[in-house]
Amino acid sequence: MNKGVYLALISIVLAQGLKIPIHYLKKKEWRPELFFGTGGMPSSHSAGVSTLTTYIALRRGLSTVDFALSLIYGLIVMYDAQGIRRQTGELTLKVNSMNDLIEKVQKEESLEFKQNDAKKLKEMLGHQPEEVAGGALFGALIGVIGHLCTKKDRKFRDFKVRF
Repeated sequence: MNKGVYLALISIVLAQGLKIPIHYLKKKEWRPELFFGTGGMPSSHSAGVSTLTTYIALRRGLSTVDFALSLIYGLIVMYDAQGIRRQTGELTLKVNSMNDLIEKVQKEESLEFKQNDAKKLKEMLGHQPEEVAGGALFGALIGVIGHLCTKKDRKFRDFKVRF
């Protein structure tokens, strides 16, 4: 695999890891399971595509097809993360609260009603715009750092070849 892919994957993992301490600072609750979840600050989707796009821009240039493809697909991913997926998450919140309301009504009702235990739907699916922006900035930073490290690596290889 190429370095751009490695950097994007590293960025995604780091963004997922950052969700735990950021959530702790905001809510004062330690939730390590956020590492494996979707949603939250920063968006790992945005971080991954921003890292790749930044790395390609710095390595290959802004006028390349590589950059154009990465940028357009990255924008689509970020739009989706804060648009459709966020709306789905908000709808899920309403469905889950309706389920709670139905349970309350059933408890007050004298009729016997048998219902299978409903599993609560996952509510944190998408991102708020600031979470997408945070992921994009974090990803761009990782892309720049990755490019700088790659430049140093290339200089070192060129130096070795001469001797």
